[in-house]
Amino acid sequence: MKIMVVGGGGREHAIIKKLKENKNISEIFALPGNGGIARDAVCINISATDIKKIAEFAVQNKIDYAVVAPDDPLVLGAVDALEEKGIPCFGPKANAAIIEGSKVFSKDLMKKYGIPTAGYEVFNDMEKALSYLETAPIPTVIKADGLALGKGVIIAQTREEAKAAVKSMMEDKVFGKSGDNIVIEEFLTGPEVSVLSFTDGKTVVPMISSMDHKRAGDNDTGLNTGGMGTIAPNPYYTEAVAKECMEKIFLPTINAMNSEGRTFKGCLYFGLMLTEKGPKVIEYNCRFGDPETQVVLPLLESDLLTVMQAVTNGTLAETEVKFSKKNAACVIMASQGYPKSYEKGFEINIPDELLSTTYVAGAALKDGKTVTNGGRVLGVTAVGDSLKQAIDKAYGNVEKISFKNAYYRRDIGAKALKAGKE
Repeated sequence: MKIMVVGGGGREHAIIKKLKENKNISEIFALPGNGGIARDAVCINISATDIKKIAEFAVQNKIDYAVVAPDDPLVLGAVDALEEKGIPCFGPKANAAIIEGSKVFSKDLMKKYGIPTAGYEVFNDMEKALSYLETAPIPTVIKADGLALGKGVIIAQTREEAKAAVKSMMEDKVFGKSGDNIVIEEFLTGPEVSVLSFTDGKTVVPMISSMDHKRAGDNDTGLNTGGMGTIAPNPYYTEAVAKECMEKIFLPTINAMNSEGRTFKGCLYFGLMLTEKGPKVIEYNCRFGDPETQVVLPLLESDLLTVMQAVTNGTLAETEVKFSKKNAACVIMASQGYPKSYEKGFEINIPDELLSTTYVAGAALKDGKTVTNGGRVLGVTAVGDSLKQAIDKAYGNVEKISFKNAYYRRDIGAKALKAGKE
């Protein structure tokens, strides 16, 4: 079988490595891939958002199955375009990917179908939004409606910060058209949980829960990033919480999308806050999370391609999806200065024995060498019988990998270890 994976980050590298375990796969193409992915797949220099060229490549190369991993091509209709050419795909069509593509859509969906989420107001007029903030409870959360590389959310601790956030989105257009509409949302507190799930539009199979670490600095300080590390499973996500989420959030969301004529097939990501009033949805993603994928997929014992095809074919209920009882930890090694400005082009040295558990996100090939080419350069994942064992092993492996100006948090999983002892 010939497989095509659209995307070029650490998430895609994790997906490709897992797919490679299937012996029926003869070739994997990554569009565009990156310098690290090039070890595991044939990288093709086609942008993940060039839908026309992606579809043409798939036809010309007789691709048997495609996985569209990032949010942008999903929202732009990559799955629709590929399926029109007769190529089966993993991922939602554009009309279902809107669940991430528009925060206004997803918030209105939750309100309409009684799915627990934070209270909110929607604005397309800056002056009205600023006027609302005069009396809104503080802290508050300001969200750009559209996609913004995971950075379109600002938690404002003061009224001044909130107003500045609104102006930056609606007047300065820091997120382009994504900020034409904004959501001003109630600030929730409690442990955060990420739950990725396989769904064929009828059945929902949650994967192992995880905990992301979004801030750039230790102890959750500094700027928000695309994620500095993850652990799985999340100790706050108990069996009782999982049951409540399935009944009140997961199945109602799938049913709501069906009722709207937007059947969702693929990986639906639930970003949850476990509040005093129960679990609430902070956000939906229409795809595998990054870097959550780097701890969840290493724990998957079933064949990933088989599960993905069951999602596509609507046979998920009859397909076994089994996860290991072990723990996993992923530490992101970033370029010093991320998420702001940073230098690139430094050679990355990864010992051969760590290649199978290192997921490369921001790298390029230059003169036969792998060099840094992004803010988040790579994720180092380790699996252990206990969470502490997985964390210690991941950090031990980080010490063996080197590139100039490397930076990483030193407290990934610390909060989870503490929670496990409470």
